[in-house]
Amino acid sequence: MSNPGEADATPITSVRQMADFIAAGCKPREQFRIGTEHEKFGFRRGNLSPPLYDAHPRDGGTIRALLEAMARNGSGEPILDRGNPIGLKQGAASISLEPAGQLELSGAPLETLHETKAELAAHFAELRGVGADLGVGFVPLGFHPLCRRDEMPWMPKGRYAIMRGHMPKVGRLGLDMMTRTCTVQANLDYGSEQDMVRKLRVSLLAQPLATALFANSPFTEGRPNGFLSYRAEVWTDTDNQRSGIPAVMFEDGFGFERYAEWLIDSVPMYFVYRNGRYIDVAGASFRAFMQGRLHNLAGETATMGDFADHMTTVFTDVRIKRFLEMRGADAGTPEMMLAQSAFWTGLLYDEAALAAALSLLRGAGWADAVALRHAVPRQGLAAPWGRGTLRDLARELVAVARDGLRARARLDAGGQDEVGYLAPLAAIVDGGPCQAEHWLTRFHGPWEGEVRRIFDEAEV
Repeated sequence: MSNPGEADATPITSVRQMADFIAAGCKPREQFRIGTEHEKFGFRRGNLSPPLYDAHPRDGGTIRALLEAMARNGSGEPILDRGNPIGLKQGAASISLEPAGQLELSGAPLETLHETKAELAAHFAELRGVGADLGVGFVPLGFHPLCRRDEMPWMPKGRYAIMRGHMPKVGRLGLDMMTRTCTVQANLDYGSEQDMVRKLRVSLLAQPLATALFANSPFTEGRPNGFLSYRAEVWTDTDNQRSGIPAVMFEDGFGFERYAEWLIDSVPMYFVYRNGRYIDVAGASFRAFMQGRLHNLAGETATMGDFADHMTTVFTDVRIKRFLEMRGADAGTPEMMLAQSAFWTGLLYDEAALAAALSLLRGAGWADAVALRHAVPRQGLAAPWGRGTLRDLARELVAVARDGLRARARLDAGGQDEVGYLAPLAAIVDGGPCQAEHWLTRFHGPWEGEVRRIFDEAEV
């Protein structure tokens, strides 16, 4: 989730103004970039417990110590929340903390997947070095495999305190989402309002497929949980007013202005950020804020900075910002992180590939996407699709993504294009196990029922 940022104090005067704010993200094709964000769980090597934010040195490495060590190494400028370091600014990239200390890298917007690979490699190398000194390691998994919710720590970020109080009022599993899940997402550009809508709908329809391909959360509190992606199941009962696959995104005439209206009328607020602190307005209407009707914000004018903050509290499976965020995948191996960005880049950044994906998905709509979203946490690629299963669609869409990457023809220093980054997905659609199935095989075989072994094998 986002770090505190520079607030735009421009007063809001119309819905069109907010729509234009989003539309400012439109770019010519030659400026399209790829951003990859991922989260991972920290663990103490002594007992596999999650590191606290701050503690006595005898308690082992802490998240605060990790951030401070990275800053001393020149890795970035500290981002502070009430004096506490809660992230690092690294030029166009940043590091931030999820609620229980899951460490997130928000990668820079890059031209090629080769650059993404180098960015991830450098990040993991730094973490291994700093983590070794602190006795801390990291595993990218979709759901924490061992800890109960009450065993997870909380980070000192003001927005999380507000969300922590509000989440139990709007869903059973919101606190699990905050503390026990990790994801990987790809952020991609659009060229126009029409281009945004095309890419959005393809991505929403294919997002359950991505959930199945990248499923990596089969364990809860030391035992198999009956799901391939329990992280995805958690999202079905978190806060449905701001998550999932909204029907509005499939309505005729949907675009930037309709999205802005949905944000201010249908998505309740969490907070307003003023003078370095978060003001709790959880459940309030943003339009009421714009109209000066919130008693605890009397005298405050709604600004474009407030709108930008409000946009970050939307957790739809594909989130519209000044780019599109693909949010349906569990965190996984570095190879799978790259494969996730490769899949969406191949589908969305080549016109022929996008047209082919639209053709494959023709006839499917909002109800189909929602039904799949509820089926794939347990069934994965075995979920029904048409006259077959989702694996059939996955095989076709991975092939389309391959064609899209080949057409991009972005070569590395050795003359290789980006197609090779899809190799893990090609193996899965050809019948191989997804990550969750791989871990379950290990659990029932060599691990002899001991989930703790996953920390050795999944560490990055």
